[in-house]
Amino acid sequence: MMVLEAVDLAKTYRGGDGSTITVLDGVSLFVERGQMVAIVGASGAGKSTLLHLLGGLDAPSSGSIRISGESLLGRGDDELSAIRNRSIGFVFQFHHLLREFTALENVMMPMRIAGWDETRAKTRANELLERVGLAGRVQHRPAALSGGEQQRTAVARALALDPAIVLADEPSGNLDHGNSERLHDLFVELSRDLEIAMVIATHNRSLASRADRALLLEDGRLTDIDVREVVP
Repeated sequence: MMVLEAVDLAKTYRGGDGSTITVLDGVSLFVERGQMVAIVGASGAGKSTLLHLLGGLDAPSSGSIRISGESLLGRGDDELSAIRNRSIGFVFQFHHLLREFTALENVMMPMRIAGWDETRAKTRANELLERVGLAGRVQHRPAALSGGEQQRTAVARALALDPAIVLADEPSGNLDHGNSERLHDLFVELSRDLEIAMVIATHNRSLASRADRALLLEDGRLTDIDVREVVP
């Protein structure tokens, strides 16, 4: 089943001198259910811009995007928010957890926003935190969690509403080697066991080498590269 269909995406900006700056130039990407795709490239190549387009956080200058058959183009803010809430999970380099809430409450948040009652949301959040190895840390606030634990909490939150796809932007970029590897193991496990499609922008060669498919973003275009050649 095809979860993500992005066709001929372009993104341009107007420079301060009036010139046109092209960030993405005819990018197409198709991701199936359970497929883990890594996007690699130099800083400033446009990886974050691409993820923002795929997640409906920004609009392309041209091209089309469908998530589970639903087009993101021409949608109002409320419609895009609804699609993001039910179909897309986000994991960023910085976890963006709410500091005044516990890990459990942070994971419950998307479900409460979606209208779930407290009991149902709490049960689901506990299950997800156990799944990511944090069963004993559910009542801890972010300040009491390690960097790796905070990021795993963010992963659990991204899975709260059983999304069709998870978009991750440098998810291990702020972690040490040990925590990075544990997070990478978790992504592989979730992709395989839960059959979630994933697109991960990363500088981490270890993570890219474990993806089903790796693509290089360079000069505004995506090119397939052999994951076996992405040596950790």
